[in-house]
Amino acid sequence: EVCQLLIHMRHPEVYQQLGVMAPRGFLLHGPPGCGKTLLAHAIVGELELPMLKVAATEIVSGVSGESEQKLRELFEEAVLQAPCIIFIDEIDAISPRREVASKDMERRIVAQLLTCMDDLNSLAGTTQVLVIGATNRPDSLDPALRRAGRFDREICLGIPSEAAREQILRTLCRKLKLPESFDFRHLAHLTPGYVGADLMALCREAAMSAVNRILIQRPAEDMCGRRSEGEGGGSLEKPQESGQ
Repeated sequence: EVCQLLIHMRHPEVYQQLGVMAPRGFLLHGPPGCGKTLLAHAIVGELELPMLKVAATEIVSGVSGESEQKLRELFEEAVLQAPCIIFIDEIDAISPRREVASKDMERRIVAQLLTCMDDLNSLAGTTQVLVIGATNRPDSLDPALRRAGRFDREICLGIPSEAAREQILRTLCRKLKLPESFDFRHLAHLTPGYVGADLMALCREAAMSAVNRILIQRPAEDMCGRRSEGEGGGSLEKPQESGQ
């Protein structure tokens, strides 16, 4: 589905021959940590195109009119660098529903974003500018932003399945020191509901446990052993194992 929306970035003549407007953007939504930002970076890496990445909070300014100016400058720069991709992370922070917006500035930012996206359709030579928005709260976006001609498609990145978790684990563990017989499928079966960020945290915790076992506990045990030998003249006797 993503590839269908990216055809015009490589071959703009396809839509020109058809006489229709190319897709202007799409929305990535899903739970936190599912890989929305990572997918946007992967798209840019595959296409080898420049990307203007901006967090929604960077656009908001305390000076009246400055937020709208930042948005205009962002789209103007993308037009100059076309073919180019604009990636707006956490887009729900600057495009809430206007009927429930608490400040007039929020309504102005939403209106400016809608205007900028519509201007891409009216300007000549901007068919190779694509806008990607990422959010984990799609229902909080203004409905006008989700209509056709702005964010044409909404792609949901849900909770990965067991097979997807296995592939994610294999990717995350490529550089880890693991035995050849390590069972990724069994670990994927034991982690239902985990997203990519959770699996990355799992790998990090495993590495920290290994560090704690090798570099912290063993030197401490060796130090206690040498100290007992020096004080008592004999080796440190192994304590009796308890039933726990």
